[in-house]
Amino acid sequence: MRIVRIIFSAAVVASAASAGLVTTTAAPAANAAAAVTAAAVNAAGVNAAAVTAAAVNAAGVNAAAVTAAVVNATAVNYVALGDSYSSGVGAGDYLSSSGSCERSADAYPEQWAAANSPATFTSVACSGATTADVLSSQVSALSASTTLVSITIGGNDAGFSSVMETCVLSSTSTCLNDIAAAETFVADQLPARLDQTLQTIRADAPSATVIVLGYPDLYDLSKSGTCIGLSTQDRTALNQGAADLDGALQAAAQANHDTFADVRGQFAGHEICDSGSWLHSVDIFAISSSYHPTAAGQELGYLPVFSRAA
Repeated sequence: MRIVRIIFSAAVVASAASAGLVTTTAAPAANAAAAVTAAAVNAAGVNAAAVTAAAVNAAGVNAAAVTAAVVNATAVNYVALGDSYSSGVGAGDYLSSSGSCERSADAYPEQWAAANSPATFTSVACSGATTADVLSSQVSALSASTTLVSITIGGNDAGFSSVMETCVLSSTSTCLNDIAAAETFVADQLPARLDQTLQTIRADAPSATVIVLGYPDLYDLSKSGTCIGLSTQDRTALNQGAADLDGALQAAAQANHDTFADVRGQFAGHEICDSGSWLHSVDIFAISSSYHPTAAGQELGYLPVFSRAA
């Protein structure tokens, strides 16, 4: 009954404001009340539209108009941007329509949309995407009505894909040199690119919640001694490179008043060298999937972190 009374009050204020019976300062209050009411009834597991309609009908207010206002206030229009960690490379079940972008039905954006039924959902995340790609071919998916944006980006700008291939195919010294060069890029050049990208997203979707997701640690170094493949020195350096990248992403998100979602804690115990890894280990016959989340990594690693942030 308390929920119905709140809705009733919001409806009456909105109706009175529209009729000129109260000052215009009451109208924002009515809109705020409607938004809070929708959140409250949704949290209670009640159909917001149905309860609103019943309450406003009892008050003789236009039910359709008030219900539409509540629905519009709570509608989610979600756009997923970014690179292969958002497109779902490594998760399989790729959508034929995505072509070389390799968007997976098991990627965290698709899974979140399936579970939450947003009003609209578009993913333009693409394998190999850099910040320049986001600016040239992805931000066009945004609009003033976009309310939620997710993005993973920066790894390809720093050349980590080629760095990982070098570490797999070359000596430790060559691997470490390439990682050091990538870390220098992350420190000196990537921040400006991230700022430009996030500022453009904000300009194109001014009302959106923007969630910048990081990258996981690649290796469980505590298991490295019994894990075949790269040397512990290589693995330690790769983890540090990923940590530097996450640091740059977090700093950029904070500077632009966006949300940074750190996935490293969620992946702990499920890195490469763990028996239940959520990351593909090195595979010279499938280099593109190497170091990417499996379907489990998308569902159990990225999805919960994004869901909490969203």
